[in-house]
Amino acid sequence: MSAVDYRGLAALDAVIEHGSFDKAAVALSITQSAVSQRIRLLENDAGELLVVRTQPPQATEAGQRLIAHYRQVRLLEAALKQRPGQADERPDIAIAVNADSAATWLQEAVAPLLLSDACLLRIRLDDQDHTLSQLREGRVFACVTSEATRVAGTTATPLGAMRYLCVAAPAFAQRWFKEGFTLDAVQKAPALVFDRKDALLDQFLGRHFGQPVRYPHHALSSSEGFVRFLEAGYAYGMLPVLQCEAALRAGALVELAPGASLNVPLIWHAWDIQTPLTRRLTEQVVTTARKWLEQED
Repeated sequence: MSAVDYRGLAALDAVIEHGSFDKAAVALSITQSAVSQRIRLLENDAGELLVVRTQPPQATEAGQRLIAHYRQVRLLEAALKQRPGQADERPDIAIAVNADSAATWLQEAVAPLLLSDACLLRIRLDDQDHTLSQLREGRVFACVTSEATRVAGTTATPLGAMRYLCVAAPAFAQRWFKEGFTLDAVQKAPALVFDRKDALLDQFLGRHFGQPVRYPHHALSSSEGFVRFLEAGYAYGMLPVLQCEAALRAGALVELAPGASLNVPLIWHAWDIQTPLTRRLTEQVVTTARKWLEQED
């Protein structure tokens, strides 16, 4: 590409962000045909396809790189323009985190930013094994992930490990695991997983029994609902200690395999963009996470 066409980049970003050309047009206050024309000109200049016209539209690898560039530029411009008291110029910052972090320590980490009205935060939930792809695609400024793979142009900061326990309600444990946490019982008792990406129970059972284990399971994509489902005695599953320690103390839940746990190391990956806002967000996330997560000696 020659000179960067930022009107075209804005249209490209809006189409992918909003999931359609029509919604992008509304967001940009232009017509749908104008959105299409801007993207065609951008593609002609780039010499390759940037958007796959599916439902919803998908950015190609080249399109993802341009979107990442555009969002980085917007963050830098926001740092130059923002002045105290100008709420209409608050920058948007998107981050991707796993649901268990969002349900436990993340609120404390972002509270100072939200209370100060320094930015508008977009928190996207995904499995900790998959949030890094959102950073790589330019959809978020930073992510909490279990992946250590480095992405060019980003920094990676270890946060600590989230420790998970295999738990169930006492009545459920008595019904399904009366003879203990055996392989035979696991292959019969209904488990609960978050969604198809959730591999925590697979990993725990594989390590505990020394082999891959097939087991019946329900799925529920809600951290709070997940806890209630287990406490009600419908299934067993993996919960972070941060989320279940009170219920364990109260006797609402019990460990099915006492002494056995699964530690998932978490890492904060962020674009290497140094503005007061991005530095503050990173500092708060890292400090808060290290306060609550397991740290190596």
